[in-house]
Formats: sequence, structure tokens, C-alpha cells
Amino acid sequence: MSLLKNIPKVDKILQTEPVRELLEKHSRGAVVAAIRTVLEEIRQSVLDNRAAPSDLAEDAVAERVATSCTAASAASLRRVINGTGIIIHTNLGRSILPEAAREPLLNAAFNPTNLEFDLKSGERGSRYEHIADLLCELTGAEAALVVNNNAAAVLLALSALAAGREVIVSRGELVEIGGSFRIPEVMAQGGAILREVGTTNRTHLRDYRGAISPATALLLKVHTSNYAILGFTSVVEPAALADLGDELNVPVMVDLGSGSLVDLSRLPGCREPHVRELIRERVDVVTFSGDKLLGGPQAGIIIGRRDLIQLMKQHPLLRALRIDKLTLAALEATLRLYRDERQALAEVPTLCRLMIPEAELSRRANSFLRRLRRGIPADIALALQKGTSQVGGGSLPLLELPTILLSVSVPGRSAAQVESLLRLSPVPVLGRINKGTFFLDTRTIKEDEIPTIASALAALAPGAQ
Repeated sequence: MSLLKNIPKVDKILQTEPVRELLEKHSRGAVVAAIRTVLEEIRQSVLDNRAAPSDLAEDAVAERVATSCTAASAASLRRVINGTGIIIHTNLGRSILPEAAREPLLNAAFNPTNLEFDLKSGERGSRYEHIADLLCELTGAEAALVVNNNAAAVLLALSALAAGREVIVSRGELVEIGGSFRIPEVMAQGGAILREVGTTNRTHLRDYRGAISPATALLLKVHTSNYAILGFTSVVEPAALADLGDELNVPVMVDLGSGSLVDLSRLPGCREPHVRELIRERVDVVTFSGDKLLGGPQAGIIIGRRDLIQLMKQHPLLRALRIDKLTLAALEATLRLYRDERQALAEVPTLCRLMIPEAELSRRANSFLRRLRRGIPADIALALQKGTSQVGGGSLPLLELPTILLSVSVPGRSAAQVESLLRLSPVPVLGRINKGTFFLDTRTIKEDEIPTIASALAALAPGAQ
């Protein structure tokens, strides 16, 4: 009871020097709210017999208030360092944009633009036309449209082309993507009627042919980009499905999920379809993401026949799914790099991380190790060992990329404690724990992040806190 009586009052804390300084930077309401939160935490710790008399000192409380107020005013969306080895990490925002997108993004964000203004005619224009020609050039398609993500692209296509009619899909391709969104549910929202054919592991062309009827609006093939079925399997390739669609006058659509504009066959075991190949094989509509293997911002890209794309442009759902000017600016800058595949491979971070040669990765890892050792206490042990990285983002699920891992060991701290402290650093550093050891994967770390990592590691040393 004596401790409870000694908890400082709000007006007393407001008079302390640290809190008076806070009032110069933050509103009085925000500071008072922080004080009340801290005092309630102290009160609860007293009731739980976890408080010491020193915790109730006005200066100690004021310091806690300053920390709480500063944290509350910080941005929720923060930069982090990805040392997990997952290249397209969905939880970390997927692909990092190329440097070429920086200036277009800044221009679009801080200046008026011709987003929907035709400079030639002086009349209203369309935001979708800014990159339509570029997408057609890169893919060979007749027309193109971009919405806010690939799920939206599939929803719009089904709504515009198949509402109230049947869409034939192989049972083995009824995928579930992140967040428990499933193809059958997206189809239902689009008003399409699902018609399954084949079995989980084997579907044949005759299955599609036998299911086509006057009620059929679309043949849909979904690329299983986030899982694989191995063993006794059979699938119908897009070219064969396109031939059947031509024969029976039924449009064919392929949902790639994660679409690539470069040849990834140089990666061992990678058989990711190239978007241009599907257009060459006469697929009528192709949808894919802008923020996965493409390495751009979150977007859903739709390419294909002009008449079918036009139906989507006229659909009222398009306005709810449209992209904003920042996405448009970043996507256009990214796509322009693909005019020269060598430039894309050199400047798109996702492709750079996928394609980095093992010899270069080893050189970088040793350079990282030397630089980190110069900036941290000697009792923090660092070592390099071989490991594997993942592509992530629902892309290339079977591909394991050889990498170099940096292990971190700190006296008196478990791997879980190391992980937690690095995650709570001013600039969070994220890694992974394997068999009781904390690792940073050098494949997904940028060179300019090494000083920040060194500072975070130095704070782990005993007595540094």
C-alpha cells in the first residue's frame, strides 16, 4: 500500500525536465496519455509485486514516459533489414524496387502529373495507357491492363468474361494463396460457376473437352507457383489448351500468379514459364503479379486479346481495383529496364539476388564478415557456413539457392534472445534460427546495410545495454 501511495501524480511528472522537453515536440494530450499509460503499468507492477521503490522515482518515471511517447509517435511502417534469406518475403513487402524507380516515384508523389490527362489533345486521358504499350512491347500481347494485385486481376477477368457462366479448371490447380484466399472463392465473387475436371494429380485434355458446353465461358489454367505435385502426374500445357480453345471457340486464360519477363532456366531445376511464351502459344488472357518475380510494386497485370481486355476496361469493378499514381510510376520504371534483359538482370534487386553467382556471393560474405568484425566487440562470435535461401512470395517453391550464412553467437545470450534483440533494434535486423543458432543470410543483405547491422550487433555485447 505504501508503494501505491508513492506513485507520482500526473502533474508532478509534467513538471520534470524530460517531460517539459517532450512538450516542446509533442502535443500536451499525447504526453499526458503517455504519462497515464506508464503510471498504470507501474501500478500494475506494484500489485504484482514486481516493482522496486526506485521504479517510482519521478525521474525514472519521466524517462519511461519519454521513451513511451517517442515510440508512440514513430511511424508504424518501418524499414527493416532482411537477413532471412527469403528473397521475395511477403511479410517484408516482397520485392525491393530498382533504383531506377526512385526519381519517378518522387516526381509522382510531390508534383502534379498527367495521370489522366492527354498532353497531346489537351483532354482527359486514361491512367492505364501509360504502360499499356510498354507491356505489349515486352510480352507481344495485343492489349494490357493493370490493377492493384493479381487476385484483383483474376477477379476482374472472371467478372467481365464469365459472370453467370461456367469456368473449367483442373482440380489440381484450385490453389490457395496467402491469407487463405482460394481460387474457388475468387471465382464465386466474380460470379463464375466453377466446373472442376480431372483429379488432384492427373488432368488430361479429354477432361476439358468433355466438360465444354454452351454454358462454358472460359478455360482457366492456374499456374501452381506456390506448390508442386510430384510423382504420378499429368497436366495439360497452355499450348494444348489454347489449341482446344481455338477449335471450340472458348477463350483460354492463364493465371500465372508470379510471372517472369526473363528466362529463369539458368537457375537449376527452374521451369517457370515466360509470359511472352504464353502469348506466343495463343493464350487469350494472362494475369500475373508485378511485385514477385517481376521485381516491381504490388500490381496485377492483365495482357491478352484486345477485345477481351476491352471488356474488362468497361467493367464497373475496374474503378474499385485501379492502381494509383505511385504504383504506376514504379511499375513503368521497372518495366523499362526489361527492354534490355541484361539491364534488368543487373538492376532489378529481385533478379540480382536470384542470379548472384556462388563465387560472388562468397566474396561478398567474406567482405561482410571482415567489416562486421571491425565494428563489434571481440566476444561476439561470427562465422560463415554454407546454407540455402528461398525465393518466397509464392514463387518457385522447390528451388533452393545455395548461400552463405553468417552465424552470430553472443556470450550469455541464447539464439532466441539474439533474434529478439536484433528484431527490436532501432533498425530491426531480421534473420533466422536453425538448430539453436542464429543466422543472417548474406544473399538478402545489401552492402550499405553492414554499418547498421554492426551497430545492432555491438548492442548485444554484455554490458552494452
